[in-house]
Formats: sequence, C-alpha cells, structure tokens
Amino acid sequence: MVDLRFANMSGGGDEEEILDPDLPIIDAHHHLWDDHRPRYLFDELLADTRSGHNIRATVFMECGAMYRTDGPEAMRPVGEVEFVNGVAAVSASGNFGPARLCAGIVGHADLRLGEALGPVLDALERAGGGRFCGIRQMATHDKEVRVHPSPGLLLDARFRDGFAELQRRGYSFDAWLYHPQLPELVDLMEGHPEARVVLNHIGGRIGIGSYAPRQAEVCAAWARDMQALARYPNFHVKLGGLGMPLCGFGFEKRMDPVSSVELVEAWRPWFDACIEMFGVGRCMFESNFPVDRVSGSYRAVWNAFKRIAAGASAEEKAALFSKTAASIYRIGPTGLS
Repeated sequence: MVDLRFANMSGGGDEEEILDPDLPIIDAHHHLWDDHRPRYLFDELLADTRSGHNIRATVFMECGAMYRTDGPEAMRPVGEVEFVNGVAAVSASGNFGPARLCAGIVGHADLRLGEALGPVLDALERAGGGRFCGIRQMATHDKEVRVHPSPGLLLDARFRDGFAELQRRGYSFDAWLYHPQLPELVDLMEGHPEARVVLNHIGGRIGIGSYAPRQAEVCAAWARDMQALARYPNFHVKLGGLGMPLCGFGFEKRMDPVSSVELVEAWRPWFDACIEMFGVGRCMFESNFPVDRVSGSYRAVWNAFKRIAAGASAEEKAALFSKTAASIYRIGPTGLS
C-alpha cells in the first residue's frame, strides 16, 4: 500500500483560472484525519473548498479517524461520526462561508456484527445529528496493493445479513474494493437487486505492478463487470479516485504542477465509459481529497471534471456535480441554495 506520508502533497495547478465558477458543486467524497497521515482537518478542507469553485456542500467518507479509545469495540467508530458532526456544525454556523461542509456523513460499522449491529447503527444515527446517511466497510484486497484481513468480505453470509439490515433502515452502502473484486460486488447485487449502493473511485482500477502492462485486459474485465452492475437501478458510481498512485498514472511523482488538461487526458476514457453505462443520474464527481491531492490541486481536479463534462447540458451537469450526490446522501436544499 502506498504510504502518503512520503508522496508529493504539493498538488499544484493553483494558477489555473476557475472554469464555470458559478456551477454548484457537492463534493461527494472526502476525508478528515490527523494521525500518521498528513493532517487534513477543517482548516485544510476549508482552504480547498474556498479555492475558487462553487462548493455548496460536501460528503465526509469514513477513514478510520477519531475512533473512541474505550468502550465496546463495535461502538468505537461512533467517535468518528461524533467528531465529523462537530465539524459540520461549525460549518453550518455560516461563520466560515456559505458552503455546508460534511453535510452528509458516511460512517463505519462492521456489518458482520449480527444482532449487535442495530445498536451501533442507532448510535451512529444519534451521533450524526441528522447528517449520518450510510456505511462504508472497505473490502479492498489485492496481494500487490493491500491485503484485507477478511478476503471475500462481500461474500460473507454475516456481512450480507448486515447489508440487508442496512437497506431495511434506508441507509446507503459505499463500496470500496479493487477492480478484480468487482465480480463479488455483482454477486452481492444479485442477491439484493434493489439495494442503494455507491461504488467508490469507479471500482478501484489498479494500474501498477503486474497490472501495468495488462491494461487492455484490465479495461475489458472492468467494463464487463461495470455493465453487469449497471443493470441495478439503485447502483451509483463516483467519478474520481484516479489520482491515487495505485491507478498508475504517475502524477504523484511530478514535482511541477499537474494541469487539469493533463488530468483529463488520463481520466476521460474511464469517466466517459461510466457515464455512458450508468447515465448522469447515477454518477457523481468526487474529489477524494486529500488522497488525490498527490496528483493535483483541488482547483485543478475540479477543473478537470468540468472539462470532461463540458459537452453536457445544464441539466446533466447539475446531476453530475450536485443533484445525484444530494439525493443519495440526503443533502437538503440548504446545500444547494
């Protein structure tokens, strides 16, 4: 797994003029942390969201930060939602501008908990102050990138029982896995065809190691599995995450600023394919900051998204940049007013 402590965090691209500066945006995926990873808390997020684009609201995605240090193990992730809800309350005061940061909060729970899952979800709901909207339980497993402690998590019967409970309660599930695992997600959806699922980072395409010289094969397998997932009406895709080093574009090795034009050249084929398969109503742009910061600044990343969507209608842009995210993450009118 790439250690971001030693990656280029300068981002670059801040000299770019903001494209379409009035376009309302909900950033559908970012993190907050202050641990072994480079610090990214309210001040850093605020600086990025104030860098020129019209960010109306954001969605926080669980990342194992600020867990409780005592109490039952299953309840410790509640601390993360408590922390983020405090950040959201600070933003909602209006003292730091009109954007509503962390207006949606996706937390973590182990869906294999059985009967103990209900009380954890109840505690997350209370901690979220009306902003908690779903769960992510990472399943990322690949011998060349990251070895998950529970390979085949999505196939686990206990996980699937918890997944069903999540759906009964009306919460969404964010799926984060690598592209060779997409068949496991297809299998999960076959058993729960109406489930509300959001695929992170277009399915975790790996472009390093032994996968690097086999990208035609990777693309074909990825497209096959994504087409299978597109059959399910409540399945959504986040357009982003390709700035991660695991994707193999190499921008993190650059010492000079990476422009939005360069990002578009690398990313467009993958995003265009997702939009074609799922439609704008089931796709949403995400910054994946601060992780994708190793490949470009917040300013350049959103300019790249705007270049990719340049040919879309105003209605289609609204879906891609804000309305799809607002719907799936229950962000009310204040996030777009």
